[in-house]
Amino acid sequence: MPLTGRNIVLGVSGSIAAYKAAPLVRLLVKAGAVVRVVLTPAAVAFVTPLTLATLSKNPVLQGFLKDERAGEWHNHVELGLWADALVVAPASANTLAHLALGLCDTLLDAVYLSARCPVFVAPAMDLDMYQHPATQANLARLRSYGNTVWDSPAGELASGLSGPGRMLEPEDIVRELEKEVRSRK
Repeated sequence: MPLTGRNIVLGVSGSIAAYKAAPLVRLLVKAGAVVRVVLTPAAVAFVTPLTLATLSKNPVLQGFLKDERAGEWHNHVELGLWADALVVAPASANTLAHLALGLCDTLLDAVYLSARCPVFVAPAMDLDMYQHPATQANLARLRSYGNTVWDSPAGELASGLSGPGRMLEPEDIVRELEKEVRSRK
């Protein structure tokens, strides 16, 4: 299995598609990967840290500090260096903008800026947000940095609209990661 022993950081941002993070974590672990999950503050409205920690068998990271009283923090540099791949799925319009512009007010932003590994982004948002020129510019900018931005498939969206904006399915994400690992051998 190509993902056996691979260290994957999964960044989950605030999108209704965050519910797909649970099966994605499960599939990555089943494929042999070691998975560490980083949630943005908005992601916890859609998926619980307990669910993702149980499936990944690792604590879920949500902010810069582990224990504020003790001065313990999550070392984003160490996490960025540990990762063989950083997968941001779902990547909301807000998170895309943060990554594209180098903004750094979440742990996921800091891990992204510290990562030396390949970065994969799975956009997920409503049709009009996805098609907005600002979002398209951010996607183009992320690609220009050498990141892989997966196309957002068309289909029914949570709003009831239909079109591009859906997050790539977890099975497809794992398949794409395996393909990438094979091509880098």
